Amino acid sequence: MVPRTQDSPLRSLDLPPEFEDLAGPINGDVKVIVSILVERASGRLMLSKRQTQQLQRSLWNRLVDAVNAEIKPLSANHR
Repeated sequence: MVPRTQDSPLRSLDLPPEFEDLAGPINGDVKVIVSILVERASGRLMLSKRQTQQLQRSLWNRLVDAVNAEIKPLSANHR
């Protein structure tokens, strides 16, 4: 029997208070971007369901990390 790998939890946006009102639209945009990329990749590369889920999690987490990293320095508390 093959051991199951632990799925990493989906990360969430961690926006400073000045940008909290943008959390909904940014989440929606990231969801659309991930969906489009995963759909295209899974079709062209014939990924298994498991591979597709892993790609979806990886894309989501990396995009959210990128947004968090770029927005954090713009916080008034960070200056």
